Amino acid sequence: MQTNTFLLYGANGYTGELIARFARQYDLHPVLAGRRKEVIVPLSEQLQLPCLVFDLGDKTALLDALRQVKAVVHAAGPFHHTARQMIEACLATGTHYIDINGDIAVFEMIKKYDAAAKDAGIMLLPGAGFDVVPTDCAALYLKNRLPDAVSLELAFATLGGGLSHGTAMTMTAKLGQGGADRREGRIRPVPLGQKGMTVDFGMKKLFVMSIPWGDISTAYTSTGIPNITTYTGISRNIYRLMKGQVLFNWLLRTRFVRGFISRKINQRPSGPSDAQREKAISLVWGAAVNPGGQSVSVRLRGPEGYTLTAHSCLIIVKKILGGQFSIGYQTPSLAYGEDLVLEVPGMTREIVP
Repeated sequence: MQTNTFLLYGANGYTGELIARFARQYDLHPVLAGRRKEVIVPLSEQLQLPCLVFDLGDKTALLDALRQVKAVVHAAGPFHHTARQMIEACLATGTHYIDINGDIAVFEMIKKYDAAAKDAGIMLLPGAGFDVVPTDCAALYLKNRLPDAVSLELAFATLGGGLSHGTAMTMTAKLGQGGADRREGRIRPVPLGQKGMTVDFGMKKLFVMSIPWGDISTAYTSTGIPNITTYTGISRNIYRLMKGQVLFNWLLRTRFVRGFISRKINQRPSGPSDAQREKAISLVWGAAVNPGGQSVSVRLRGPEGYTLTAHSCLIIVKKILGGQFSIGYQTPSLAYGEDLVLEVPGMTREIVP
């Protein structure tokens, strides 16, 4: 087994292909894997990397593949359908698990495998991409500067770029489900877009609305801060429409509407082009407040989300293969500290004056 080899499952997807393409920059050689032979094999030939074609439902093939590597990057969503199968196979084979999930419920599910992962001597680190590396590192950064913080707000926005098919399909599957935040340590359902505000991201002030981002789970694990709200940039006009979504949630959950949207997604390009990604910028803002009203804020700026995801996943894989890991369930910042995100090329951080 080569020390710079890992399994990349879901290499046939938009983000998976990016990770495969960027791997050479880190002297890593993934084994490309997925269930779509018509995509995996040509990509394997193009990048001159080995490949395996199998479905996650083929337990024998999955276990055989994992036994050949020390770590897997799981990039095949929707993760509420696929994460459990991969994790249980990793526990059986002693393989470290990383994914690019951003779903609160999936983070909470994976956390329940903490004891089993420690027994198996492996690390489970979901959210190794834009969901949630920059926001998770921002959360720990704020906690370290205000240890008695009781409230945390995190916001992100992208200037330029676009969505991949996988991200769009995951969003479609959640139409009509509402939002979530954390209060007094508990996750609670709230209306999507319950809160809206303008955030100064440094280079631009943008309107943001509250959404159920993964940090509702992970930032609490990383910091213990009991009250957490997460936001994303959005136009005010769309925000007004979203505020009325509750009246139509029943319709958005129907098979007809979701099927119609899915067909429209499949007619579009698989994701933003290289040129779009190179021009796009991701912005992150965070603020923490303690019981006395003292606050501290931070801003981050870097490459757009899919580019950041490819880099952060590979940075983490490189660390794991080099023997730098903590067993059990981990968040990115708990495993590698608040400065992990600064290892991503082009990433900057500043305290808000």
